Amino acid sequence: MTTDIIARCAARGLRMTDQRRILARVIGAAEDHPDVEELFARAALVDPKISLATVYRTVKLFEEAGILDRLEFGDGRARYEDAERDHHDHLIDVNTGAVIEFVDPDIEALQERIAARLGYRLIGHRLELLGVAVKT
Repeated sequence: MTTDIIARCAARGLRMTDQRRILARVIGAAEDHPDVEELFARAALVDPKISLATVYRTVKLFEEAGILDRLEFGDGRARYEDAERDHHDHLIDVNTGAVIEFVDPDIEALQERIAARLGYRLIGHRLELLGVAVKT
């Protein structure tokens, strides 16, 4: 995934500095939805000289270039994920902030049917469910 991000950046004409490459690797390795501060902490483990400002600028650049998707889960923090990950939806635990990715064929089919019923062809969507864990 990392080389994909670096290749996509190059294909979009972005100049890839060493620090941008580090950030691309960090994002490519992420299996969660880190915010900028989390990305900074991870990148700083690789290059302690990287600055928070550089991470903010790079994330903004990657977002504007369509490399990253910005996600808002209602906790006041923008989180990010690779824009070309396989489609999935999110369930957010409002108590812990945990984000669970899932794909449900029934939900996908329902969204298609709703769009068709309203006279549309669905070209994309985002679904975010907010929930609390049920004690069993």
